[in-house]
Amino acid sequence: MGLFSSKIARTSKMANSAEIQQFIKDAISQEKVVVFSKSYCPYCTLAKDVFSKVKQPIKVYELDEREDGSVIQENLKKITGFGTVPQVFINGNCVGGGSDVKNLYDSGKLEPMLIG
Repeated sequence: MGLFSSKIARTSKMANSAEIQQFIKDAISQEKVVVFSKSYCPYCTLAKDVFSKVKQPIKVYELDEREDGSVIQENLKKITGFGTVPQVFINGNCVGGGSDVKNLYDSGKLEPMLIG
């Protein structure tokens, strides 16, 4: 019976994977700034705080508060090549994580990316 359950989990995970990848693509194409985050993560807070400083509205997905959060994170890794959060997208492009966003802000490169 354990073997059977394992097969069901894999099958449903594969079906969810296609749906999740579409969800991610839709999310990052419909919003200027999207942050895939975890509510307790200090680097996620860092990224969100930077956008707050520049008064940029953002769409945040708190993966630890979603049933499909781990599947979203697995699929983000396939898309971006890294499995940590936050993963920040501006105009559909991944710009990295919390430290990356902070560095863009500190260097003056972030705000021009948000115009338009």
